[in-house]
Amino acid sequence: MTANPIAETVASLMPRARTELAELVSFRSVADPAVFPRSECEAAAGWVADSLRAEGFQDVAVLDTPDGTQSVYGLLAGPEDAPTVLLYAHYDVQPPLDEDAWVTPPFELTERDGRWYGRGAADCKGGFLMHLLALRALKANGGVPVNVKVIVEGSEEQGTGGLERYAEAHPELLAADAVVVGDTGNFQLGLPTVTATLRGMTMVRVSVDTLEGNLHSGQFGGAAPDALAALIKVLDSLRAEDGSTTVDGLASDAVWDGLAYSEADFRKDAKVLDGVGLIGEGTVADRIWARPAVTVLGIDCPPVVGATPSIQASARATISLRVPPGQDAAEATELLISHIEKHTPWGARVAVEQVGQGQPFRADTSSPAYTAMADAMRVAYPGQEMQAAGMGGSIPLCNTLAELYPRAEILLIGLSEPEARIHAVNESVSPEELERLSVSEALFLVNYARSNRA
Repeated sequence: MTANPIAETVASLMPRARTELAELVSFRSVADPAVFPRSECEAAAGWVADSLRAEGFQDVAVLDTPDGTQSVYGLLAGPEDAPTVLLYAHYDVQPPLDEDAWVTPPFELTERDGRWYGRGAADCKGGFLMHLLALRALKANGGVPVNVKVIVEGSEEQGTGGLERYAEAHPELLAADAVVVGDTGNFQLGLPTVTATLRGMTMVRVSVDTLEGNLHSGQFGGAAPDALAALIKVLDSLRAEDGSTTVDGLASDAVWDGLAYSEADFRKDAKVLDGVGLIGEGTVADRIWARPAVTVLGIDCPPVVGATPSIQASARATISLRVPPGQDAAEATELLISHIEKHTPWGARVAVEQVGQGQPFRADTSSPAYTAMADAMRVAYPGQEMQAAGMGGSIPLCNTLAELYPRAEILLIGLSEPEARIHAVNESVSPEELERLSVSEALFLVNYARSNRA
């Protein structure tokens, strides 16, 4: 990295950042009390609030949001007449899945092969540390040149909309000239990237019932309708033969015209097994950034161990549908529900419950803030130019902010490059990426303040 005072300061702060990230990772802050106690999220929120107070933030508050979770807010005043920048991250995390599959415990930050492993290390507790590092570096080198608001969400992974609803009810709280969302990632490790688009998401729970109770498969099999088999046929109807998503009435032929993503690179990043083909048609970028994608997240059915020779009377599944920019998530939800009802066989009783939804997002990458970020990343990543890519994931708050503050410039950066393996076992963060992106954010704030004075 090119030597400059901010970069040198960030480098000197990295040991402290590792210690703090270990503390934050240790909270089992899954925003679902059925997985871990609510107290874990409350403790994480308290840790974030204390960190902001220690940095001199004013008006620090732990906000009780309508979905029953907590978000943390703080304000750091800058020079008079300086622009205001909102920095976003979230402290809630995905469940660790199979803890036995982790090489090291998921809630203990562990260094291995030059990376720091732990649930939330990249998504998105590391994002909060990125904000802290950037601000500390600025304070050590002449001060923070903008007004800074920080909001750290407590239910982003659940998609239950608590912070969105709170922001809509208190529109003045998060008002800003620019927003830096620290919850995406570079296209490749070491390639500075801003995220230009996000797919939205709808999530539904499907219940199928066919019998009053389970039946002996020898006595009744062949005529009695099997709820699990009916559910499997419904799920199969959501994909074409090549694996493309097929929801009746939902367009699935859009084309991505930006940064290319080769199949070889995708197979490596996704760790696709040798001999297993990719699904869908079109380029990889078309499939993951520009088109809808359905995923079966879970099925309630008897486990193999202990299964009896019975016909199942009931079965359930949770399904997510990623919705690309240009499509409305609410409309996609209606089409998905209609499709499920239409394709349920044998007159089986089906009930569909929506359990989450977020709209897709498209950023204006021609805005002055993107120029300021490009200049910053050019310094933090010598020899590299900032790239713009899509991301298949969802950050519902982005659309809420865009609607509340239509003049605000929204930038998306973060630590979730492919090697981070977010949402999977053995999630990790690259400390070098954390360092470079912290420098990028600090320099961006300097550049952005300067451009607003020009």
